[in-house]
Amino acid sequence: MTEKRKSITPMRHFNMADFLRGQASRILTSVSKTDDTGFVCKHGKPIVVVMSNERYERLLKAGIDINEF
Repeated sequence: MTEKRKSITPMRHFNMADFLRGQASRILTSVSKTDDTGFVCKHGKPIVVVMSNERYERLLKAGIDINEF
């Protein structure tokens, strides 16, 4: 029997330059409202990941503590 894999939704990408141009509040509010995750990129390379608090709380309830990795 072949195991079916769950499809992976790609994360959004945000440019560090947008944060530096005063767009941080807009970006973070969008991530929060859409219960989303995303990379913040500098020079095209991901440097941090942002996620909604609701998503983070679900991870904790599922027994996943991202601080352990």
